[in-house]
Amino acid sequence: MHVSGTIRVPGDKSITHRALMLAALAGGTSWIGGALTAFDARSTARVLRGLGAELSPLMPDRVTRVRAGRRFHRPSRRLDCGNSGTTTRLLLGLLAAHPFRAELTGDASLRGRPMRRVTTPLAQMGARFEDLVDGDGLPLAIRGGRLHELTYELPVSSAQIKSALLLAGMAAAVPVHLREPLGRSRDHTERLLRAFGFAVQETPDGWIHSVPGARLAPFELQVPGDPSSAAFLVAAALLADAGELAVAGVGLNPTRTGFLQVLARMGASVRQEPEREELGEPVGTLVARASSLVATEVNGAEIPALIDEVPILAVLAARASGTTVFRGVGELRVKESDRLALLAEDLVSVGVAAEAVGDALYVTGSDRPPRGRVRTLGDHRIAMAFAVLGTVPGAAVDIDDLACAGVSFPGFSATLRSIIPRPAGRRA
Repeated sequence: MHVSGTIRVPGDKSITHRALMLAALAGGTSWIGGALTAFDARSTARVLRGLGAELSPLMPDRVTRVRAGRRFHRPSRRLDCGNSGTTTRLLLGLLAAHPFRAELTGDASLRGRPMRRVTTPLAQMGARFEDLVDGDGLPLAIRGGRLHELTYELPVSSAQIKSALLLAGMAAAVPVHLREPLGRSRDHTERLLRAFGFAVQETPDGWIHSVPGARLAPFELQVPGDPSSAAFLVAAALLADAGELAVAGVGLNPTRTGFLQVLARMGASVRQEPEREELGEPVGTLVARASSLVATEVNGAEIPALIDEVPILAVLAARASGTTVFRGVGELRVKESDRLALLAEDLVSVGVAAEAVGDALYVTGSDRPPRGRVRTLGDHRIAMAFAVLGTVPGAAVDIDDLACAGVSFPGFSATLRSIIPRPAGRRA
């Protein structure tokens, strides 16, 4: 099995969400190239249209035009966030600064994901919430209005919580002071706000201070390729027998590339080639070569910078020499699925020794070809990770729903086949 060539991956999901939302409040016409066109991004576009913004269709190789005023309009119907937790939580932050009532819902998976981690601090700022069902989830109603300054220590390191509160402060023009408990989560919101002139400062003791004083303006942006999507193709190159693969135009934000440090400890040959910046976001090329891997330990402080890459790192650990331990990954239990338990279950199903214990995952590598059936429960990162494992010579990995990869990576199967011309699992 040999890899070669240069490829590109779809636009960064996190940046696409944020860019669309900021453009919808920028008071004019913004142009966003390279925006992700997958289901989650379309959910954000849909709810922004429901709030009065005009967005051209999200289409591959097309620049998205966003025309909007400086405030959202009261929605005429319930806002459907699909499967996107980022859409929901960031939108709650922006709606908190708007003086009207709005209802949010989503698909069955999203309705079961926790929202109080966001609504609790937003309520402290002055927003009001109404649970429309029993439990901590969607649908729920928010009534925003005049907010006040917030000082808050997050219960978990989470870019979604952090961003919701920073965006609430921006939209309401009030100061926000935040601290994450362990590790630094992705900082796309901070970088974008700084690019617009907002004062967002970080102190050595972990506090983030955001104060009003700037204003959004229409902008142009070329969204970098998503490093989380690139990680799957990098992994496929590492598992190959030989060759080198370049992933061009990808975001190299250090709060998103923690997986590269783990790969380096595992003996992987991956180098970064920085090239430019887009609204404060570093962009460049990742070059990966086929490598022999060894086990490592991933500690809790590293997890915020690689939370989305744990599935593919676990798959690589399944081919590494020794037992790899992931600590502090309990947050995976409240993703699109109980991703931690599902990872362990699926690894065992294909013949890998793995166990999820509390908030830790243990994976012992093997050189035996992986064979068995994988359940995804609609989790796109599980599907893509095991599709990569299915490229190992002699593998027979039967994936029940590879189509769910479209949540974040449209055309994933074709892209994987283009770099490794062999079946990567069954599309249900």
